[in-house]
This record gives sequence, structure tokens and C-alpha cells, in this order.
Amino acid sequence: MGRDKASLPFGSELMLQRVVRVLGGVVGLQNLIIVGAPEQCVPPVPSEVTVVHDQRGFRGPLQGLATGLREIGDRFDAVYLTACDVPLLMPAFVERIFQLLGDYEIAVPVDGERHHSLAAVYRPRVLAKVEALLAADRLRPRFLFDEVRTREITVDELRDVDPDLDTLKNLNYHEDYIAALAAAGFGVPVENPESGEAGGPGL
Repeated sequence: MGRDKASLPFGSELMLQRVVRVLGGVVGLQNLIIVGAPEQCVPPVPSEVTVVHDQRGFRGPLQGLATGLREIGDRFDAVYLTACDVPLLMPAFVERIFQLLGDYEIAVPVDGERHHSLAAVYRPRVLAKVEALLAADRLRPRFLFDEVRTREITVDELRDVDPDLDTLKNLNYHEDYIAALAAAGFGVPVENPESGEAGGPGL
């Protein structure tokens, strides 16, 4: 993307702020934990939201999951893990994943061979397994799914609450960002000629 996706403008908000607002409507802002990279400057979020940082960078989703679960402790029975670059996140999608967890340790959407580890629900008690995988430099989430009881949810099971699977559309390229803005009914942000960064939404 060429810049921090969390701070990309999205309508009147920044990307992270939008995801926080939408997800907070499902689980409550006071129950949200943002995990930033070690030196990342996280955009402003409501004071009820907890912000922590990984101790090591570039270790993938399992590192962020471990950091978040350590902060959570035993406060919750299950948690939803998401990336910050999913501005089209659907609340009903999140609720459905929780419903489908049942007595499993993890519930994760699967599209063919692809597991969407950043749109999944985890029991906090998987932390020990996550830490063991990190210690062994086994950083792929699939390793965790192989070690604990995991409910693999086909994406077709989720289309009634998210027909186009918008929740799974993370933004890796500038074209993805522009398409997401259009889908949400926003114009392309105007570039600030002095900073080279996007300003407010374009008309």
C-alpha cells in the first residue's frame, strides 16, 4: 500500500477508527484491544479501547494474537481477531462466527485451501499453543489450526449474513482501497500536495 493502512482516510474516519467503531458495536468498545507493531503510532481511538504493542515485529498474525491474548487474560471465553484493513466489516459476520464456535477452540472461515485467520474466533486458552509455535518459529496460523480443535467454516455458510463476503476483503493494494471506498459510497481522498498523503474525502 505504501503507507500505514491503519491511518488511511475512509470517509470522515481513518481506516482503523472505522473498524474499531463497527466492531465495538458488536462486542463493546471497552472489550477491544488493538495490537500495534513495536514502534507503530496508532491513530486516535476512543479511550475505552486498550492499545498494546508487540514486543517483536514482523512475526505475523500469531504474534499479534499472542500479544492480545496475554492482555485479555481470562476475561473472555472467546475473542474475534481482525486486521485493521477491513473497512467493509459486517457486524452480522462477526456474530455468526461466534455462534458457530460451539465447543471448539477456534472457528475460522475457509475458502478452498485458504484459512482466514484474521477473521476468526479464538479461545484465550490457546495462548500456550500459540507461544510454543512462536518459540519454534512456526509462524503460520495453519500450524495452530492443526494442533487444536478447529471449526472450519466454509464461506458459503456465511453468505446469508455477508453475501459478497466483504468482511474478508482486506486491502493490500491501492486499487483495493479505491474499490472499498467506492463500495462504501465514498469518493477518492484528495492528495495533500505538501505531505503527499491523502486528505479528506474527494467529491
